[in-house]
Amino acid sequence: MTTIKAAVCRTFDAPLTIEQITLAPAGPAQVQVEMEACAICHSDISYIDGGWGGQLPAVYGHEGIGRVTGVGDQVSGIATGDRVLVTLIRACQQCASCSTGHPAHCATTPPPHDGPLTDADGDPVLGAMNCGAFAEAVTVHSSQVVRIPEEIPAAAACLLSCGVITGVGAAVNTAGIRPGQTVVVIGTGGVGLNAIQGARIAGAARIVAIDMSQEKLDAALEFGATDGILATADKPWARLRDIAPTGADAVLICTGAIQAYQGALRFLGNRGKAVLVGMPHSGQMTEYEPVMLAALGQGIVGSKMGDAVLSRDIPWMIDLYQQGRLKLDELVSGLWSLEQINEALDDTRGGGARRNVILF
Repeated sequence: MTTIKAAVCRTFDAPLTIEQITLAPAGPAQVQVEMEACAICHSDISYIDGGWGGQLPAVYGHEGIGRVTGVGDQVSGIATGDRVLVTLIRACQQCASCSTGHPAHCATTPPPHDGPLTDADGDPVLGAMNCGAFAEAVTVHSSQVVRIPEEIPAAAACLLSCGVITGVGAAVNTAGIRPGQTVVVIGTGGVGLNAIQGARIAGAARIVAIDMSQEKLDAALEFGATDGILATADKPWARLRDIAPTGADAVLICTGAIQAYQGALRFLGNRGKAVLVGMPHSGQMTEYEPVMLAALGQGIVGSKMGDAVLSRDIPWMIDLYQQGRLKLDELVSGLWSLEQINEALDDTRGGGARRNVILF
């Protein structure tokens, strides 16, 4: 057993507390990782604020990087000392989803009370989203880690664990964007900027960013958007027709703000596809007109973690970064210590941050 410092959520919609907790060693199919950095994702905030419910007490954080300090005897391909990304994609590699190349939808889940964390009283603490990476170290299933080169800075590298694969993957894997197509990206925060990068890499001819903030639209142009439309404009979908008269081949909704979903399908052209990337709070609803989807051959599909396959997608994204074709460093808004995590969460809630990163 190892004693570590972690940011613990004991009450929803309340500040996290920095506590000493106990971390179990790596089991047969697990690895233990000493963390270098962990970025703050809006999914962490949705859980912390009580938007999705869940078990407490819990340690959140799932977008991390660190160095392997322990390896179970059933693990192959990972060794002590390896520098690895830590992701929430825990894959059994045997169920139907894993066997067909969709490990983010693995049907095998660990028992909720069978985690590696306990508090000072010996009571279990949930390592949320199979990670619990707002902590000095984690013990995770070996399928959740992938090696990463030493030379990539930790604050930039950790973004590959979630924000980058979610956005780029939504464009490339889920939407299947092809050269010459028109793409609309609604919400240009951290994930949205990566969806824009994914559309650019896939060869989209027009990439139209939509956001409430002109400042964020200007940033979207730096990441590959060709045009920007303020979401506050009167009938913004009509303005798209001035740019692309036949409408969008794909609309990627990259925000959890439920207002963004209302009217999003109006941007689609014939046979266009709406990809739902952002995750509103449980119970929030929106409306659409089914006859229009049927008549125009349109579709709606969800995208979890960009439908990423770690061993396939992380290496080529690293290669793109090393070529200068994928921006990572520019996504980092601020660096914070674990003791500053509540300030970092509040800064992220403000909506201006691309990604705030906790450094250990």
